[in-house]
Amino acid sequence: MSYLKEIAPKLLSYRLTRWGIRRPAMPLNLTFSVTNLCQSKCKTCSIWQLYREHPQKYHSELSTREIEKIFKSMGHIYVFNISGGEPFLRPDIVQIIELACKYLTPGIIHIPTNAISPRLIIKRVDQIVTLLKRNHPHVRLTIKPSLDHIGDKHDEIRGVKGNFEKVMWLYKRLKALKPHYPNLHVELGTVISRWNVNDIDEISKFVQTLGPDSYRNEIAEQRSEMFNQQDPITPDPQAYRNAIDFFVAQIKENNRKKVLFQRITNAFRLVYYHLAIRIMEQNRQVIPCYAGISNVHMTPYGDIWPCCTLGYDQSMGNLRNFEYDFKGLWISETARQIRRFIYEKKCACPLANQAYSNILMHPPSLLRVLREILISKG
Repeated sequence: MSYLKEIAPKLLSYRLTRWGIRRPAMPLNLTFSVTNLCQSKCKTCSIWQLYREHPQKYHSELSTREIEKIFKSMGHIYVFNISGGEPFLRPDIVQIIELACKYLTPGIIHIPTNAISPRLIIKRVDQIVTLLKRNHPHVRLTIKPSLDHIGDKHDEIRGVKGNFEKVMWLYKRLKALKPHYPNLHVELGTVISRWNVNDIDEISKFVQTLGPDSYRNEIAEQRSEMFNQQDPITPDPQAYRNAIDFFVAQIKENNRKKVLFQRITNAFRLVYYHLAIRIMEQNRQVIPCYAGISNVHMTPYGDIWPCCTLGYDQSMGNLRNFEYDFKGLWISETARQIRRFIYEKKCACPLANQAYSNILMHPPSLLRVLREILISKG
């Protein structure tokens, strides 16, 4: 509910920005890919090959000092998504979160992980929890290990033998931390691809036996960010529809048992699933997109993108060229032109992170969310 309270005053501002009438306000949602280093060899992503082919590029990632300058120039961001690569391979990830809490003052911090280095991850999560508990106890921290199948099939998709066992080990240790920090939210997440789309009911039923705080899924997309634009990873729309129909039925069956926050989250997911299928089938923006307005993506090198799907193809610029002044880049002519590109519907994708903000900005979709909440209340 706090997210709704924050965005309500900005609804008109974001619309005026999308129409090109006023300068953009600060976004509510920042995704920061803190590193492109990754131990996985996923079938759905080729980012792990980047530093093997170009090892010198690793040394051009933003330093902690540079990150502080950028955060200081931004101001308040409500949702802070940390991404990668594998985020926990970044040695200063705890300091990055400390800087984010100091300058961005987020209400939610979300971190996915491949779980391949589980002892390192649990050590750093423990440090993050200690930091938040001491200085920022209101912040909701979500950790999401990735689970793309069960047993050896997960390892095959992720390209690392033994990965499934490490996901299970890490998940249990994360759950054990929850009593120490009530705002720790332990999720599991599945990337739906052509390698698992026909097994979603099996995977989902297994996940339910584990009892995560929530279970997310997103569709495997071809993105310049992941260097997979030529790879046939996205499932057929009809197969995806069948998988989503299973999720929808499962959510509706269990939603009445959930607390209000979870019912609201699930209501947004139900509306998102409907939109994602339409986008895939029609290959167009079915509701207006506010990428580069409500949401923004920052790479490990300081590039600013409207979203990770457009990525390198539609970069707004690099913050090093703007002396780390985010607001200066955010109102630049290049940024304006990219917003125009999105406004003219020259792109379309089912990116979940952006879709939730788009739903908030689209009254008919938001009404559907409210309806789902009321239905789940019974």
